[in-house]
Amino acid sequence: MRASIGVDWTYVSPPALLEPGVRTGDYRKGGDHLLTDADGNSHISMEDFAIALVDEGEQAEHVGQRFTVGY
Repeated sequence: MRASIGVDWTYVSPPALLEPGVRTGDYRKGGDHLLTDADGNSHISMEDFAIALVDEGEQAEHVGQRFTVGY
């Protein structure tokens, strides 16, 4: 996709663990590498992952890029 011409794209990579939980509205964004917390865990609730997707759709900060989200 990175070699595409005339196509706007964004790819969001989930963390290692994506499960139902609580919507906090708090998350971190990263680049091409898996995000982990201080304990080495990589996770986010489905609710906060959904918020990250909506935020990206509204703000379009990563057009033509892949990014990750997690706590």
